[in-house]
Amino acid sequence: MKAVQIMGFGTADVLRVNDVDRPSPGAGEVLVSVEASSVNGHDVLVRTGGVKMVSGRRFPIGAGLDFAGTVAATGAGVPGFRAGDRVWGMVHPRQRHTVAGAAEYVVVPAGRIAHAPADLSSVEAASLVVAGATALIALRDSVHLASGERVLVRGAAGGVGTAAVQLAHAMGGRVTALARDRHAGLLTDLGADEVLDHGSTAPEQIGPFDVVVDAVGSQLPRYRSRLAKGGRMVTVGLSPSALAAIAASSVYGSRRIRTFSANPQTPLLCDVADLVTSGALRPVIDSVYPLADIAAAHEAFERGGVAGKHVVTVPRGSV
Repeated sequence: MKAVQIMGFGTADVLRVNDVDRPSPGAGEVLVSVEASSVNGHDVLVRTGGVKMVSGRRFPIGAGLDFAGTVAATGAGVPGFRAGDRVWGMVHPRQRHTVAGAAEYVVVPAGRIAHAPADLSSVEAASLVVAGATALIALRDSVHLASGERVLVRGAAGGVGTAAVQLAHAMGGRVTALARDRHAGLLTDLGADEVLDHGSTAPEQIGPFDVVVDAVGSQLPRYRSRLAKGGRMVTVGLSPSALAAIAASSVYGSRRIRTFSANPQTPLLCDVADLVTSGALRPVIDSVYPLADIAAAHEAFERGGVAGKHVVTVPRGSV
């Protein structure tokens, strides 16, 4: 089968579509025939060596955090799934993989998948696995957004940002989206009450906010200062400077900068599916690439300026 693998740390040129043995599921595992995967910040960190403590330094390393497709086979002791079921899920972000989501087939524990929403194509589903789960954890579990609160979503046009705008709106938040001016129409349609151009709006010009959701990872202290009394901030844009700002913010107690590593399992993926079914969350896709062009998808992700997600399709026999 075909699988995208990282052959050394570096730019997108280190990605290769290799021929590898098709895996078989063991006890408690599921073999998924992958139809689509998306590009996430975690994928870039693995490729560039930013998470060597997780990925290790032995190559090849599998690429692709999430996936959507159908169950091809199950191992012993896997209730609830059978061949042909449409599913979505992700590999464990804190484990090393030689084959991951950007492959024709992937084996994962059954607890790392859920039935995909029936109304979504696999491309649409793949765009929401990490983005939807991350936004839901941020708003529901990290900052505990309450109806009527003022919410700033920074990096609002990206994958996590577009999901966060939708979910904050669905949860009753009064949403201010910070993004490029050209994305104002999209973000308004997704539920933003106000859209501000990030290039011409300084943090000191806005707020205060009850909640700040940051998907960028820079200038965090300046945005934390825009919190109202009792406000909460969470960032999913991690970098060395972000980690330093998070640590330094601990002196502010409840107004500190929170973060987390999204690691959705079946219950959370089911919650995201319910939000899709209810109409509270829909996919936003910037562009779609075939598996053979995954390097171009990574390059586009790193350039930024997206409206939604970059998704990679896995057509059989076309690589």
